[in-house]
Amino acid sequence: MAVTLKGDHVFDPVPSIRDKALRINLNRNIYGTFAEIGAGQETVRNFFRAGGASGTIAKTMSAYDKDFSDAIYGVEEDGRYVTESRLRKMLAHEIDLIEKRIVREKHPDKLFFAYANTVATIDFAKKYKGHGWVGIKYQLDPNDEYNEIILHIRFKENEAVLQQNTLGILGVNLIYGAFYKYDNPKKLLRYLYDHIDPDKIEIDTINFSGPVFKNVDNRLMSLQLIKNGMTQAVMFDPNGKNLLPAAKLYKKNILALRGSFRPVTKVNIDMYEKSYEIFIKEKRVDAEKTVVIFEITLSNLRSEGEINEKDFMDRAKLLCSLGHTVMISNFQEYYKLVDYFSEYTKKRMGLTMGVNNLIEIFDERYYRHLSGGILEAFGKLFFKDLKVYLYPMKDPKTGEFITSENLKVHPRMKELYKFFKYNGKVVDIKDFKLEHLDIFSRKVLKMIENGEKGWENMLPEGVAEIIKKQHLFGYKEEKEKIEN
Repeated sequence: MAVTLKGDHVFDPVPSIRDKALRINLNRNIYGTFAEIGAGQETVRNFFRAGGASGTIAKTMSAYDKDFSDAIYGVEEDGRYVTESRLRKMLAHEIDLIEKRIVREKHPDKLFFAYANTVATIDFAKKYKGHGWVGIKYQLDPNDEYNEIILHIRFKENEAVLQQNTLGILGVNLIYGAFYKYDNPKKLLRYLYDHIDPDKIEIDTINFSGPVFKNVDNRLMSLQLIKNGMTQAVMFDPNGKNLLPAAKLYKKNILALRGSFRPVTKVNIDMYEKSYEIFIKEKRVDAEKTVVIFEITLSNLRSEGEINEKDFMDRAKLLCSLGHTVMISNFQEYYKLVDYFSEYTKKRMGLTMGVNNLIEIFDERYYRHLSGGILEAFGKLFFKDLKVYLYPMKDPKTGEFITSENLKVHPRMKELYKFFKYNGKVVDIKDFKLEHLDIFSRKVLKMIENGEKGWENMLPEGVAEIIKKQHLFGYKEEKEKIEN
């Protein structure tokens, strides 16, 4: 159990930044260090201004000089300073100093913390708007292990001084939330934007860890970032750890497969494996620098109404169990996805899709919201270094295989389609497994829910066992079905 945070005053439901800082300052148990690199001492400044900071702030520092920074925190292998690794070293170093310098016996109720950020604000040419890592390592019980909240931000404002001010507000919100909103991480996320316009800053990665967050799944926290409009895309690795998209995608070849994966089937894996074999043989593609992304759109998660978090986690667990990197995006249209990837890489990209998806891309109605219509979208999509790898479809009525050669688009789009097709932008996946063309996720899902037999054979090896063991997608053992 966490100790009671004594000395609290009652404030408004949405307290001002000054009130938040003052509440921390007036708490006689909260005590720690501020280490801020890259944008001034903007967070700690709010605590000094609020008053009563002498009992809260053990030390404040900013090692701007790189040599001094390296002497204090060590040298990074990649030579960079605005990284997650750097932030973690800062937090660990400052907590270690507090533990060594403050005698626990003398201060048995002290809750130690270290707040740190390492950021790069907008450059003079205003070409790069800047980004940074922000985090807090802290206690809620002096006898317990430390908790951590670490996040990555991207600045949107066009003036360094504005970015600095926003960073200072975010820092106060994070520290306040860590101590007073830790019991509801979803709300804590929303409170990070208190007194900050959503257009000023983007949070695209966040990870919670420590005893107080032992039941928090960071993949669900990623989903909250998308739902709250804090970012447009999030990623997590096979271990369920949230990833920084910029770090994962930077200067990489990217192959993306979009789907519902509800559940992931043999068709999905065949599409991935066959398109990957073609992709890595392409010119300008380096297999060692290729990232494969299994992407689910927010609109897909909402396809049956409000997002079902358990349903989302069921999909995520299966994809992760197969060793895949998962991306959740707010990009309903493919051109937006490609545009997003293009922010991080100029190397060749690939999209793996089925026939219906490609037909939809050549549907003008898909682009009614754009002033330039389909041509504007195609300018962002096909004029990048991009290829589409097309998985065939079996016509349920005729049994005919539909490929790029015989698929039908709207008559007005026919010549446009031919242009991209015969310029090598659409590549057929030919070495597909014929027996997989009759497998559909929605059919498998219905069979699972209805307790029918045979669905196991439609899924990749090991997936059916996971569904049964963890009772995913409404699966119930036969005995339970009878009882219910």
